[in-house]
Amino acid sequence: MDAKKTAFLGLGVMGFPMAGHLARAGHAVTVYNRTASKVGQWTEKFGAAAGGSTALTPAAAAEGKDLVMVCVGNDDDVRAVTLGREGALAAMRRGGVLVDHTTASATVARELYAAAKARGVHFLDAPVSGGQAGAENGKLTIMVGGDADAFALAEPALACYARAVTLMGGPGSGQLTKMVNQICIAGLLQGLSEGINFGVRAGLDIERVLDVIGKGAAQSWQMDNRGKTMAADKFDFGFAVDWMRKDLGICIAQSRVDGTALPVTALVDQFYSRIQARGGGRWDTSSLIRLLRDSA
Repeated sequence: MDAKKTAFLGLGVMGFPMAGHLARAGHAVTVYNRTASKVGQWTEKFGAAAGGSTALTPAAAAEGKDLVMVCVGNDDDVRAVTLGREGALAAMRRGGVLVDHTTASATVARELYAAAKARGVHFLDAPVSGGQAGAENGKLTIMVGGDADAFALAEPALACYARAVTLMGGPGSGQLTKMVNQICIAGLLQGLSEGINFGVRAGLDIERVLDVIGKGAAQSWQMDNRGKTMAADKFDFGFAVDWMRKDLGICIAQSRVDGTALPVTALVDQFYSRIQARGGGRWDTSSLIRLLRDSA
């Protein structure tokens, strides 16, 4: 496969830098985004790196491509850019690989796997973890579901913006793994919020506390990267509450299908709904501590 024949659909806070890493690595990337202004910004920043170009529809971007990446909002957005006459699958060449980086449901992943297979195209569900900073720095963790032969074709390109790319199993396995990731983060952030709030109320030097316990069993990425900003009441950055609620909704829906109990996840999801009601939908997910701080 000539991996230089690539397309990237979706230039949001994640897709914009991810597509940029592909261009800087030497791939001739054709980009598509629903909002045309983002396309112009991307082209100005990255387009000249390796002959990048733009397209007015997902199908036009994907036409004849060997590798097409998608990074959009939710299940419906994924279907909109992949299926139908103007969708990517209508134009991709046989043997090409469609890679969906959207955090979506396992259901849509399996649906697209079947639709792609019917057209002689490979499909990988490949949600990412690492946030905007990970995308910008090319240090994302990518969890992949699909067939091993398709994974082997796509892995070199995915490595352009990842520190780890792992095949987790068959179709939907990438999305299911991302659900585990989000479930763990939700509980961890609530625990971190309660701990920091407790320490502040107890009169401790909370930065010193975080430094000390961060060298022990309580250490986590969230503590290292969000502990001090939580203590400083700063949340105007990072992974938005709106997107976390979308992700947790996917987790909870899947748990009903599987008959799995997610009591803490469901509770934290409701806490996030209270953050949204306060106008904090775009605040970072670490803003859970606001509910505790404001209850005094």
